[in-house]
Amino acid sequence: MNKTKETFVFGFALFAGFFGAGNLILPPMLGFKSGSDWWLVTVGFVISATLIPLLALLGHAKLQGTLYDFGKKVSHSFSMVFLLIIYVICIVLPSPRTAAVTHEMAIAPFFGTSALLTSIIYFTLVFLFVLNRNKVLNIIGKYLTPIIAIILLAIIYIGIFSANTEMISTSFNSPIISGLLEGYQTYDAIGAMVMGGVIIVTINNSKSTLTFAEKKTMIAKSGMIAVTGLLLIYGGLIAVGAFFNTQFDVNISRAELLSGISLLTLGKLGTAFLSVLVGLACFTTAVSIIVSIADFFTMYFKKFKNAYLITSFICCSAGILIGQMKVEYIINVALPALMIIYPLCIVLIILNVLPEKFASKLVFKWVVLITFIFSIPDFLGFLMPLENLNSIKAIIPLANENLGWVLPALLTFILVNLIKKLKAKN
Repeated sequence: MNKTKETFVFGFALFAGFFGAGNLILPPMLGFKSGSDWWLVTVGFVISATLIPLLALLGHAKLQGTLYDFGKKVSHSFSMVFLLIIYVICIVLPSPRTAAVTHEMAIAPFFGTSALLTSIIYFTLVFLFVLNRNKVLNIIGKYLTPIIAIILLAIIYIGIFSANTEMISTSFNSPIISGLLEGYQTYDAIGAMVMGGVIIVTINNSKSTLTFAEKKTMIAKSGMIAVTGLLLIYGGLIAVGAFFNTQFDVNISRAELLSGISLLTLGKLGTAFLSVLVGLACFTTAVSIIVSIADFFTMYFKKFKNAYLITSFICCSAGILIGQMKVEYIINVALPALMIIYPLCIVLIILNVLPEKFASKLVFKWVVLITFIFSIPDFLGFLMPLENLNSIKAIIPLANENLGWVLPALLTFILVNLIKKLKAKN
């Protein structure tokens, strides 16, 4: 396979890996709630669900390691704990959610079977795909991604050019921030940190003669292809949700809204088309997540021959148990964890992309520490809302928007670099 073709296959595979349950059901609801301000919501959503993931992939291109490498400048212990937390989150939240969405939108409307049965069959198939690790990226990149893209683009194109332009006004106080925080639920930043390693392992396993610089270019270009696709799809789905926001009940669920839009755009076949789309999009994401995790533990436990098999089995077993739960429940349960882990992901991604002279070990340590401390009020606010938190949030800039960590992290970054520069001069 030539380099250009390989780059596109990796790019399409990354896109399919990103584009799962949350990526399908979150954007239309954002547009639905934002109405005429849909473009502002899109800006916020794109920052957390497209720009940050792209930076993570550029970080992978620079590091050419695993998720562990993103935090190693803080310390070995921190990086291992951070890595394990990320992998646990992936195993118990985004991966099982793909099965839950598939059941609610693609299986239950047609067959009325139990969520447990869907979850068992779904993760059995995922397990079989994961065992064929060397063929996964090729199958996803060459065949599944084009099918997903064609169905999505059909819904978006017909929706935008056939919808009523009359829209209900926004229900968001800060559309950009609402879009940005909703982007957390896509797990795209986490996904980029996790799945970027799959590309590196695949390139290395292919016995490629590419140099470090050539690998760096290939990973960066693959990332650009993937996030360009995400940008177009996200913007389109948000716009369609906004353009149809007078045609559904205000209390409609995320899954029902997407089903309703597909029915209005693609007619009676819309539900069937959407079922195929949901199944493919969710399935490719689950496979990509589990392959990523299994790859890491295979590398970490090199002497243990069955590390890949056992890790995959554990991930799929957890998926079966949690995947039978309701989608909205899984989304709501995830919020506290995302409020504290996502800011850490963002700062680690940005610091790893920056030139070495601005991102020393000392900068890493202080920025990560301050980010963690100022994320705690957001975490506690979603976990167990307390009156005392309001007085704390009142003195932290942007804390009421659940972004209280942003300015302290930025100031810490500037101050540590200034102190370092002054010490160097003296």
